[in-house]
Amino acid sequence: MATTARVANQVEHPDGRVELTDTSRIERSALYNEDLAPVPISRRTWTTYNFAALWISMAHCIPTYMLSAGLMAAGMSWAQALFTVALGNTIVLVPILLNSHPGTKYGIPFPVFARAAYGTIGSNLPALMRAIVACGWFGIQAWIGGEALQTFFSSVIPGWPTLLGAGFQGHTTTEWISFLLFWGLNIGIIYKGMDLLRAVENWAAPFVLIMTGLLLAWAVYEANGFGPLLSQKGKFQTLGEFMPVFIPGLTAMVGYWATLSLNMPDFTRFGRSQREQIIGQTVALPTTMFLFAAMGVLITSATTIIYGEVIWDPIKLIGKFSQPLVIAISMFTAVVATLAVNIAANVVSPANDFANAFPKWINFKTGGLITGILGILIQPWRLLADPSGYIFNWLVGYSGGLGSIAGVLIADYWIVRRRKLMLEDLYVAGGRYGRWNTAGIVATLAGCAAAWGGLISPPMRPLYDYAWFIGFAVAALVYLGMQRLSGDREPA
Repeated sequence: MATTARVANQVEHPDGRVELTDTSRIERSALYNEDLAPVPISRRTWTTYNFAALWISMAHCIPTYMLSAGLMAAGMSWAQALFTVALGNTIVLVPILLNSHPGTKYGIPFPVFARAAYGTIGSNLPALMRAIVACGWFGIQAWIGGEALQTFFSSVIPGWPTLLGAGFQGHTTTEWISFLLFWGLNIGIIYKGMDLLRAVENWAAPFVLIMTGLLLAWAVYEANGFGPLLSQKGKFQTLGEFMPVFIPGLTAMVGYWATLSLNMPDFTRFGRSQREQIIGQTVALPTTMFLFAAMGVLITSATTIIYGEVIWDPIKLIGKFSQPLVIAISMFTAVVATLAVNIAANVVSPANDFANAFPKWINFKTGGLITGILGILIQPWRLLADPSGYIFNWLVGYSGGLGSIAGVLIADYWIVRRRKLMLEDLYVAGGRYGRWNTAGIVATLAGCAAAWGGLISPPMRPLYDYAWFIGFAVAALVYLGMQRLSGDREPA
C-alpha cells in the first residue's frame, strides 16, 4: 500500500507530488509572493485535455504558419520544410517534458525551479534571459496583430494606408497606429480581462484551424488541385546545397519552442499528475505543429502558382483579396488567435520572471506591462522584414542562450539532484541553495560563448548553426564537471 512521506516541512504524496505542510516561513521571505508560491495539491487540477488544449491554442498561430512558409521562401521544397518542422518539434519535446516534471511534482514556476541550479539570486540570470526573449516574441505577435488590423482597416476605410502620411522606417503612420492599437489591446487584457481571454482560448484554436482550412481549400482550388502544389520543387539540387539551410533551419525549429521548454513549469505546476501532463503534451505538440505547418506549406506553395511569387506572410496574402467581408472575417481570426497566443505564451512567463527579480515590487500585471514596453524596444518589425531575419537570425540566435539554460537545469535536476528538491529552501535566503551557484552561472556563460562564437569568429560559424545543441551540450558538461568537484547533492 502506498504511503505518504514527510521530510522537513514537506510531504510527498503516493503519486509523487510534493507540497509544504506549513507555508508561514516562506510567506515571510523576501523571495516570496503569491504569483511565485508553490501550488497546493488541492489546486493542481489540470488534466490531459488542458495540456493538449494549451498546445493546440499556442501552435495554431500565424508565426507557426510563417515558420514552415519561411523555410520554403529560403528555398526548401514542401517535403523538406515539413520534415524539418516535424524533426525539430520531436527533438524539442524532450527538454519540454524533462523540465515539466519538477513543475508537476513540486508545484513551482520556472524561476523558482531555477533557484536550485543557480541560487536564489543567481536564478535571475536564466529568468531574465528567458524574459527578454519572451518580450521579443510579445513584440512579434503584437506587430502581426497590428498587420491584421491594418489589413482590416484598409478593406473598410478608403485610402486608409496613406491617410495620415508616409510615416517612418518604411511603415506608414496608419501601420504604426494599427500596431499600437493591438499592443494596447494586449495590455488592457493583461490588466482587466484574463478570465475573458481564457474563455476565448477555448474556441480560438478550432476557429483558427477552420479558417486556415478554408484558406487552404481556396489555395488548392486556385492552384488547380494538389498536384501542382506538391510538384513544386525546392532550389537545392544536392545535399551539399541543402545542409547549410537545413541545419540552421532545424535549430530554428527547436528554438521556436525553446522558450516553453524552459518555462513549462509555469503551467505544469497546476498538473493533476505526471502521466496526464506527459500524454497531453506528447499528443498535442508534434501533431498540431505538423498539421498547421503543413497547411502553411501548401498555401505558400499555392501562392507561387497563383501570384508568381512566394508569399510567406498570411496577412499579406489575405490582403490581396478584394472582398471586404472575407478580409474582415480573416483578420478577426488573426486578431483572436494572436491575442490568445500572445498572453498565454509571452506574458505568463516574463511576468513571473520579472517578479522573481523583485518579488515585493513587481506583480503579474506590472510584469506584463514591462513585457509590452520591451516588446516595442526590440523592434519586431525588423525581425519580420524577411524570412532570413526571422528564422536564421532571431530564432537561431536566441536558441543558443536558452539551450545553455536547459542544459544546466536538466543536468542539475535529473543527474545531480535525482529529482529531489527541498521545497521550502527554494523560497528562503538562508536555505541550502544559497544566493549564487557559481557552477550554474559559469556553465551557462560557457554554453553561450560556444553557441555564439560563430558570430565573432568565422571558423566557428558551424557552431552557431547548431546553437541550441551546442549551448545545451557545453553547459550541461561544464555544470556536471563543476558539481562533481563541489560534491553538491540533495540529502537522500
